Amino acid sequence: MFNPAPELLPLRLFVWRFIKYILGAAVLVAIALGIGVLGYHHFARFGWIDSLLNASMILTGMGPIGPLNTTIAKLFASAYALFSGLVFLTASGVVIAPIFHRLLHKFHLEGQDQD
Repeated sequence: MFNPAPELLPLRLFVWRFIKYILGAAVLVAIALGIGVLGYHHFARFGWIDSLLNASMILTGMGPIGPLNTTIAKLFASAYALFSGLVFLTASGVVIAPIFHRLLHKFHLEGQDQD
């Protein structure tokens, strides 16, 4: 059977797809941030703004701000830091994936032109 040559997705459609991926990553980060805010508020007994600040700083890899005085708060902070690392890697992968896929697809199409 004859398969027509595949074409690269038009730029307009690619941009919409990329925006969807960015929004997906933003939702993932927002959920992770919410978990951190609730955890710091509950376990470390921080106020809401301090909880947001600590969760944001951990999620971005900068480190905690406030002192943790209880064992449960320290355990939560440790688990949240590990979780945040995974969220950061996942969100980065989600954002980079469509760009990488488009580049691979473009190189594949260019390689077919030489055959």
